[in-house]
Amino acid sequence: MSATVNALLREDLRDFAGYKSARSEALAGSVWLNANESAWANGSDADGRLRRYPQPQPEALCARLATLYDVAPAQLLVGRGSDEGIDLLLRAFCMPGRGAIVTAPPVFGMYAVCARLHGAKIVEVPLREAEAGLCADLPAIGDAALASAASLLFLCSPGNPSGELLELDAIAALAQRLRGRCLVIVDEAYIEYADSPSATRLLEQHDNIAVLRTLSKAHALAAARVGCVLGNPQLIAALRRVQAPYPLPQPVVDAALAALAPSALALTRSRMAAVREARMRLADGLRMLPQVRRVYPSAGNFLLVRFADADAAFAALLSAGVVVRDMRAMAQLGDALRITVGSMEECRRVLAALETLRMEAAA
Repeated sequence: MSATVNALLREDLRDFAGYKSARSEALAGSVWLNANESAWANGSDADGRLRRYPQPQPEALCARLATLYDVAPAQLLVGRGSDEGIDLLLRAFCMPGRGAIVTAPPVFGMYAVCARLHGAKIVEVPLREAEAGLCADLPAIGDAALASAASLLFLCSPGNPSGELLELDAIAALAQRLRGRCLVIVDEAYIEYADSPSATRLLEQHDNIAVLRTLSKAHALAAARVGCVLGNPQLIAALRRVQAPYPLPQPVVDAALAALAPSALALTRSRMAAVREARMRLADGLRMLPQVRRVYPSAGNFLLVRFADADAAFAALLSAGVVVRDMRAMAQLGDALRITVGSMEECRRVLAALETLRMEAAA
């Protein structure tokens, strides 16, 4: 086992084998009577594919995802979206009621939610307002991880909602500093929109880095709930032992395989280019509006925008049938909305709705 995984894994789980499901053993046979499944298919299931339990880690999907993310299959765990990966990391590396994690808010809320449900302490190092945007202070984050003896440190790149893309060299330096002391988790839910290399390039040299990926965003499978943890094989093996059996239903596996076929991947890549173009045009249009205080640079499929009157902006958008994310309850974002980059027509509707505020002010 890697030195970092062995040092940070909960001591009571080091010899824990986890649940062995009926599909976890590679047994050959033509009459399957080991899982107490129905002998008959449901009347709604014409081909009978749903009466059997699925594979705990579907081999064909894992192989295709490993190719997509340029890792070995042993470096990949598939589950119910990135959310399950976050929860599994807390389960495996934080003793209930005692562990600690580090986050850099404002950021995706599930890191703190999972930690709170697990009874782990949440150490926050807020993003800094800078000319380049809302930026993570990686040296300060490293200081906080060491001072709190945190076992998990969550980075979001591109940041949600900040849009910040972290430099791989900076992530590598942080991981090197924390080696044997803390796992650095890099959430790359939006990395496809950045058109930049993934932190998976760092896995071979840093056994304390793990990467979260998802098919929910760029691959348009949000309702299917398919996500991955990528990391050291020993870390992945530890997570498999604490994962509930059969995380992905067979129809979800089939949908994911179809979405990762060559023709579907080519279409996804073309759409990423379209999102980047629409993001630039939407940002330019927003910056021209007098009620907009700041549009942050973004490497994701969204823009974080500060308004002179965020309440009026939110209301104007809603009255035009446009629903955006109200960020005003989050620290540092009392005047901000997060706007997803939709189609060109949807972006035009956003700008037209906000233009009404200018006309009303001038009237």
